[in-house]
Amino acid sequence: MESVSGGEGDEGSVGPAAHPIRTSVALDGDGVCIAEARHLAAGFLTRVRAEHGLPVSARAMDLTQLVVSELVTNARKYAPGPVLMELRIAGATVEVIVWDSDPVLPVARAADAGRVGQHGLEIVLAVAQSFEVQREPLGKRITARITLADNPGGDVTGRRSH
Repeated sequence: MESVSGGEGDEGSVGPAAHPIRTSVALDGDGVCIAEARHLAAGFLTRVRAEHGLPVSARAMDLTQLVVSELVTNARKYAPGPVLMELRIAGATVEVIVWDSDPVLPVARAADAGRVGQHGLEIVLAVAQSFEVQREPLGKRITARITLADNPGGDVTGRRSH
């Protein structure tokens, strides 16, 4: 595990002259890496709250670990080779960024009450404030954003109702 800080004005900055708050890790192929990734996420958000005074709700803590688990599980299941995960604070959100070597972009499946399993992407799409996939020169990068503070309107994603 490696913590990384950058310079002034980075998108992960917390204040006008603050260094971005982020951590990253390369995960190997064994099944333990999914639990390691969840523990890394919980520890990261705990430090964000304690050391930087940012609000991190219990909801944000739980959803971040869920999103990490689903994205890392999918990367390990469908992509050969290493998985890289980065967590960073961007404004009022935590970004969960997972890179893997498989260039095939994920697609959410149509609803099927009889399907057992394979709901990970659907779960991530349901709980994340935003979601994007970028094809990389090698593989792809998936970014899911989760609001740190609870939404007074009660929407689990932190999205505003229209």
